[in-house]
Amino acid sequence: MAYWLAILQQFATNLRWQDLLDILLVSVVLYRLFLLIKGTRAVQLLRGVLLLLVAYLLSRALQLNTITWLVQSAATMIIVAIPVVFQPEMRRALSLLGQGELFRSELFGKGSADTSRVVDEVVMAVRMLSARKIGALIILERQTGLNEFIETGTAIQGLVSADLLTSIFFPNSPLHDGAVIVRGDRIVAAGALLPLSENFRRAQKRPIGTRHRAALGLSETTDAFAVVVSEETGVISVAQMGQLQRHLTEDDLRGMLSNLYQAPRSGTMNLSLPLFRKSS
Repeated sequence: MAYWLAILQQFATNLRWQDLLDILLVSVVLYRLFLLIKGTRAVQLLRGVLLLLVAYLLSRALQLNTITWLVQSAATMIIVAIPVVFQPEMRRALSLLGQGELFRSELFGKGSADTSRVVDEVVMAVRMLSARKIGALIILERQTGLNEFIETGTAIQGLVSADLLTSIFFPNSPLHDGAVIVRGDRIVAAGALLPLSENFRRAQKRPIGTRHRAALGLSETTDAFAVVVSEETGVISVAQMGQLQRHLTEDDLRGMLSNLYQAPRSGTMNLSLPLFRKSS
Protein backbone atom coordinates (compact mmCIF):
# COMPACT_ATOMS: atom_id res chain seq x y z
CA MET A 1 0.00 0.00 0.00
CA ALA A 2 2.80 2.38 0.89
CA TYR A 3 4.41 1.62 -2.47
CA TRP A 4 1.35 2.76 -4.42
CA LEU A 5 0.94 5.83 -2.21
CA ALA A 6 4.53 6.79 -2.96
CA ILE A 7 3.91 6.42 -6.69
CA LEU A 8 0.77 8.57 -6.49
CA GLN A 9 2.59 11.20 -4.47
CA GLN A 10 5.42 11.33 -6.99
CA PHE A 11 2.93 11.56 -9.85
CA ALA A 12 1.07 14.43 -8.16
CA THR A 13 4.33 16.24 -7.45
CA ASN A 14 5.50 16.08 -11.06
CA LEU A 15 2.08 16.83 -12.57
CA ARG A 16 1.83 20.20 -14.31
CA TRP A 17 -1.27 22.08 -15.39
CA GLN A 18 -0.10 21.62 -18.98
CA ASP A 19 -0.31 17.85 -18.47
CA LEU A 20 -3.90 18.13 -17.29
CA LEU A 21 -4.77 20.29 -20.29
CA ASP A 22 -3.05 17.81 -22.59
CA ILE A 23 -5.01 14.88 -21.16
CA LEU A 24 -8.28 16.82 -21.38
CA LEU A 25 -7.77 17.81 -25.02
CA VAL A 26 -6.79 14.29 -26.07
CA SER A 27 -9.84 12.88 -24.27
CA VAL A 28 -12.17 15.33 -26.01
CA VAL A 29 -10.68 14.59 -29.44
CA LEU A 30 -10.91 10.82 -28.95
CA TYR A 31 -14.49 11.11 -27.70
CA ARG A 32 -15.55 13.22 -30.68
CA LEU A 33 -13.84 10.85 -33.09
CA PHE A 34 -15.76 7.99 -31.51
CA LEU A 35 -19.02 9.89 -31.98
CA LEU A 36 -18.04 10.52 -35.57
CA ILE A 37 -17.84 6.81 -36.42
CA LYS A 38 -20.52 5.68 -33.97
CA GLY A 39 -23.27 5.64 -36.55
CA THR A 40 -21.28 4.08 -39.40
CA ARG A 41 -19.97 0.70 -40.48
CA ALA A 42 -16.53 1.74 -39.24
CA VAL A 43 -17.57 0.70 -35.73
CA GLN A 44 -17.50 -2.97 -36.72
CA LEU A 45 -14.11 -2.48 -38.36
CA LEU A 46 -12.80 -0.77 -35.25
CA ARG A 47 -13.94 -3.70 -33.14
CA GLY A 48 -11.96 -6.02 -35.38
CA VAL A 49 -8.85 -3.88 -34.93
CA LEU A 50 -9.29 -3.92 -31.14
CA LEU A 51 -9.71 -7.72 -31.14
CA LEU A 52 -6.52 -8.00 -33.18
CA LEU A 53 -4.73 -5.82 -30.62
CA VAL A 54 -5.96 -8.02 -27.76
CA ALA A 55 -4.80 -11.13 -29.64
CA TYR A 56 -1.38 -9.56 -30.09
CA LEU A 57 -1.01 -8.70 -26.40
CA LEU A 58 -2.11 -12.18 -25.32
CA SER A 59 0.22 -13.91 -27.77
CA ARG A 60 3.13 -11.80 -26.54
CA ALA A 61 2.29 -12.51 -22.90
CA LEU A 62 2.03 -16.26 -23.55
CA GLN A 63 5.11 -16.24 -25.82
CA LEU A 64 3.21 -17.70 -28.78
CA ASN A 65 5.76 -16.69 -31.38
CA THR A 66 3.93 -17.93 -34.46
CA ILE A 67 0.66 -16.26 -33.50
CA THR A 68 2.55 -13.07 -32.66
CA TRP A 69 4.19 -13.06 -36.08
CA LEU A 70 0.86 -13.62 -37.84
CA VAL A 71 -0.83 -10.83 -35.89
CA GLN A 72 2.08 -8.45 -36.58
CA SER A 73 1.86 -9.24 -40.30
CA ALA A 74 -1.89 -8.64 -40.29
CA ALA A 75 -1.40 -5.39 -38.36
CA THR A 76 1.01 -4.13 -41.02
CA MET A 77 -1.57 -4.74 -43.74
CA ILE A 78 -4.28 -3.10 -41.66
CA ILE A 79 -2.19 0.04 -41.15
CA VAL A 80 -1.79 0.32 -44.92
CA ALA A 81 -5.51 -0.31 -45.48
CA ILE A 82 -6.84 2.10 -42.82
CA PRO A 83 -6.78 5.22 -45.07
CA VAL A 84 -8.81 3.32 -47.67
CA VAL A 85 -11.24 1.62 -45.29
CA PHE A 86 -11.91 4.76 -43.24
CA GLN A 87 -11.89 7.15 -46.19
CA PRO A 88 -15.57 8.20 -45.80
CA GLU A 89 -15.11 8.89 -42.08
CA MET A 90 -11.85 10.78 -42.60
CA ARG A 91 -13.40 12.89 -45.34
CA ARG A 92 -16.42 13.61 -43.17
CA ALA A 93 -14.25 14.52 -40.17
CA LEU A 94 -12.26 17.02 -42.23
CA SER A 95 -15.47 18.46 -43.64
CA LEU A 96 -16.99 18.90 -40.17
CA LEU A 97 -13.73 20.39 -38.91
CA GLY A 98 -13.75 22.93 -41.73
CA GLN A 99 -17.35 23.83 -40.94
CA GLY A 100 -16.58 24.12 -37.23
CA GLU A 101 -19.11 21.41 -36.38
CA LEU A 102 -16.83 18.59 -35.26
CA PHE A 103 -17.11 19.60 -31.61
CA ARG A 104 -20.78 20.49 -31.42
CA SER A 105 -22.69 19.02 -28.51
CA GLU A 106 -24.40 16.18 -30.35
CA LEU A 107 -23.47 14.59 -33.64
CA PHE A 108 -25.85 11.67 -33.68
CA GLY A 109 -28.68 10.25 -31.64
CA LYS A 110 -31.23 7.49 -31.65
CA GLY A 111 -34.50 8.14 -29.99
CA SER A 112 -36.74 5.52 -28.46
CA ALA A 113 -39.21 4.04 -30.89
CA ASP A 114 -42.88 3.11 -30.60
CA THR A 115 -42.28 -0.09 -32.53
CA SER A 116 -45.88 -1.21 -32.88
CA ARG A 117 -46.84 2.15 -34.39
CA VAL A 118 -43.84 2.05 -36.74
CA VAL A 119 -44.85 -1.41 -37.97
CA ASP A 120 -48.46 -0.32 -38.53
CA GLU A 121 -47.48 2.84 -40.40
CA VAL A 122 -44.91 1.13 -42.62
CA VAL A 123 -47.30 -1.72 -43.49
CA MET A 124 -50.10 0.74 -44.24
CA ALA A 125 -47.84 2.80 -46.50
CA VAL A 126 -46.56 -0.27 -48.35
CA ARG A 127 -50.13 -1.49 -48.86
CA MET A 128 -51.18 1.81 -50.43
CA LEU A 129 -48.04 2.07 -52.56
CA SER A 130 -48.39 -1.51 -53.75
CA ALA A 131 -52.06 -1.04 -54.67
CA ARG A 132 -51.19 2.03 -56.77
CA LYS A 133 -47.99 0.45 -58.19
CA ILE A 134 -45.82 3.27 -56.87
CA GLY A 135 -42.17 2.32 -56.49
CA ALA A 136 -40.67 2.63 -53.02
CA LEU A 137 -37.54 1.71 -51.06
CA ILE A 138 -37.75 1.91 -47.25
CA ILE A 139 -34.68 1.13 -45.15
CA LEU A 140 -34.93 0.29 -41.44
CA GLU A 141 -31.67 0.88 -39.60
CA ARG A 142 -30.56 -1.75 -37.10
CA GLN A 143 -27.22 -2.32 -35.35
CA THR A 144 -25.01 -1.04 -38.17
CA GLY A 145 -25.18 2.74 -38.48
CA LEU A 146 -26.18 4.22 -41.84
CA ASN A 147 -24.99 7.80 -41.43
CA GLU A 148 -22.82 7.67 -44.55
CA PHE A 149 -25.94 6.89 -46.60
CA ILE A 150 -28.19 9.26 -44.66
CA GLU A 151 -25.91 12.13 -45.63
CA THR A 152 -26.47 11.45 -49.34
CA GLY A 153 -30.18 12.21 -48.95
CA THR A 154 -32.33 15.04 -47.65
CA ALA A 155 -32.78 15.31 -43.88
CA ILE A 156 -36.39 14.79 -42.77
CA GLN A 157 -36.51 14.03 -39.01
CA GLY A 158 -40.23 13.34 -39.10
CA LEU A 159 -42.20 10.67 -37.27
CA VAL A 160 -42.87 7.58 -39.35
CA SER A 161 -46.35 7.80 -40.85
CA ALA A 162 -48.08 6.26 -43.83
CA ASP A 163 -49.04 9.70 -45.16
CA LEU A 164 -45.45 10.96 -45.06
CA LEU A 165 -44.07 7.82 -46.69
CA THR A 166 -46.61 7.83 -49.51
CA SER A 167 -46.09 11.55 -50.17
CA ILE A 168 -42.32 11.04 -50.43
CA PHE A 169 -42.65 8.26 -53.01
CA PHE A 170 -45.49 9.87 -54.96
CA PRO A 171 -44.51 10.16 -58.67
CA ASN A 172 -42.78 13.43 -59.59
CA SER A 173 -41.91 14.07 -55.95
CA PRO A 174 -38.34 15.43 -55.75
CA LEU A 175 -37.33 12.59 -53.40
CA HIS A 176 -39.23 9.65 -54.87
CA ASP A 177 -36.24 8.09 -56.67
CA GLY A 178 -34.04 7.54 -53.63
CA ALA A 179 -34.39 5.52 -50.45
CA VAL A 180 -36.11 6.51 -47.23
CA ILE A 181 -34.09 5.64 -44.12
CA VAL A 182 -35.89 5.02 -40.84
CA ARG A 183 -34.07 5.22 -37.50
CA GLY A 184 -36.18 4.26 -34.52
CA ASP A 185 -39.59 5.86 -35.04
CA ARG A 186 -38.34 8.67 -37.28
CA ILE A 187 -37.69 9.10 -40.97
CA VAL A 188 -34.23 10.63 -40.89
CA ALA A 189 -33.59 10.94 -44.63
CA ALA A 190 -35.26 10.66 -48.01
CA GLY A 191 -33.78 10.46 -51.49
CA ALA A 192 -30.73 8.64 -50.12
CA LEU A 193 -28.32 6.89 -52.47
CA LEU A 194 -27.40 3.25 -51.78
CA PRO A 195 -24.76 0.91 -53.22
CA LEU A 196 -26.00 -1.39 -55.98
CA SER A 197 -25.54 -5.13 -55.65
CA GLU A 198 -23.31 -6.87 -58.17
CA ASN A 199 -24.32 -10.39 -57.09
CA PHE A 200 -28.01 -10.30 -57.95
CA ARG A 201 -27.59 -12.30 -61.18
CA ARG A 202 -26.52 -15.37 -59.21
CA ALA A 203 -29.88 -15.68 -57.51
CA GLN A 204 -32.22 -14.19 -60.10
CA LYS A 205 -33.23 -15.76 -63.38
CA ARG A 206 -34.23 -12.38 -64.76
CA PRO A 207 -32.88 -8.87 -64.16
CA ILE A 208 -34.23 -6.88 -61.23
CA GLY A 209 -34.80 -3.16 -60.93
CA THR A 210 -32.53 -0.53 -59.47
CA ARG A 211 -34.47 -0.37 -56.19
CA HIS A 212 -34.09 -4.12 -55.67
CA ARG A 213 -30.38 -3.94 -56.50
CA ALA A 214 -29.94 -1.07 -54.04
CA ALA A 215 -31.80 -2.97 -51.32
CA LEU A 216 -29.63 -6.04 -51.91
CA GLY A 217 -26.46 -3.96 -52.07
CA LEU A 218 -27.12 -2.38 -48.68
CA SER A 219 -28.14 -5.69 -47.11
CA GLU A 220 -24.87 -7.26 -48.28
CA THR A 221 -22.77 -4.77 -46.32
CA THR A 222 -25.01 -3.92 -43.32
CA ASP A 223 -27.69 -5.56 -41.18
CA ALA A 224 -30.34 -3.09 -42.40
CA PHE A 225 -33.81 -4.32 -43.34
CA ALA A 226 -35.03 -3.08 -46.73
CA VAL A 227 -38.61 -3.02 -48.00
CA VAL A 228 -39.13 -2.61 -51.75
CA VAL A 229 -42.29 -1.95 -53.75
CA SER A 230 -42.05 -2.52 -57.50
CA GLU A 231 -43.40 0.33 -59.61
CA GLU A 232 -44.07 -2.08 -62.48
CA THR A 233 -46.03 -4.80 -60.68
CA GLY A 234 -46.63 -3.49 -57.16
CA VAL A 235 -44.94 -6.61 -55.77
CA ILE A 236 -43.66 -6.28 -52.19
CA SER A 237 -40.12 -7.52 -51.51
CA VAL A 238 -37.69 -7.41 -48.61
CA ALA A 239 -33.91 -7.72 -48.47
CA GLN A 240 -31.70 -8.61 -45.53
CA MET A 241 -28.29 -10.23 -45.14
CA GLY A 242 -27.84 -10.35 -48.91
CA GLN A 243 -31.10 -12.24 -49.50
CA LEU A 244 -34.12 -11.01 -51.42
CA GLN A 245 -37.65 -12.27 -50.83
CA ARG A 246 -40.34 -11.31 -53.30
CA HIS A 247 -44.11 -11.63 -53.72
CA LEU A 248 -44.83 -11.01 -50.04
CA THR A 249 -48.30 -10.32 -48.68
CA GLU A 250 -49.22 -7.61 -46.21
CA ASP A 251 -49.40 -10.21 -43.43
CA ASP A 252 -45.95 -11.54 -44.39
CA LEU A 253 -44.47 -8.07 -44.12
CA ARG A 254 -46.19 -7.33 -40.81
CA GLY A 255 -44.91 -10.57 -39.31
CA MET A 256 -41.35 -9.94 -40.48
CA LEU A 257 -41.35 -6.38 -39.15
CA SER A 258 -42.75 -7.54 -35.81
CA ASN A 259 -40.01 -10.17 -35.56
CA LEU A 260 -37.45 -7.56 -36.53
CA TYR A 261 -38.31 -5.26 -33.63
CA GLN A 262 -38.72 -8.10 -31.14
CA ALA A 263 -35.34 -9.67 -31.97
CA PRO A 264 -32.24 -8.67 -29.97
CA ARG A 265 -30.44 -5.77 -31.63
CA SER A 266 -27.20 -7.73 -31.84
CA GLY A 267 -28.84 -10.70 -33.47
CA THR A 268 -30.24 -11.36 -36.90
CA MET A 269 -33.84 -11.70 -37.85
CA ASN A 270 -35.20 -15.08 -38.81
CA LEU A 271 -36.30 -14.94 -42.42
CA SER A 272 -38.56 -17.95 -42.38
CA LEU A 273 -40.39 -17.38 -45.65
CA PRO A 274 -39.17 -19.25 -48.74
CA LEU A 275 -36.66 -17.33 -50.80
CA PHE A 276 -37.94 -15.84 -54.09
CA ARG A 277 -41.44 -17.15 -53.44
CA LYS A 278 -43.69 -17.49 -56.45
CA SER A 279 -46.82 -15.41 -56.64
CA SER A 280 -50.09 -17.27 -56.59
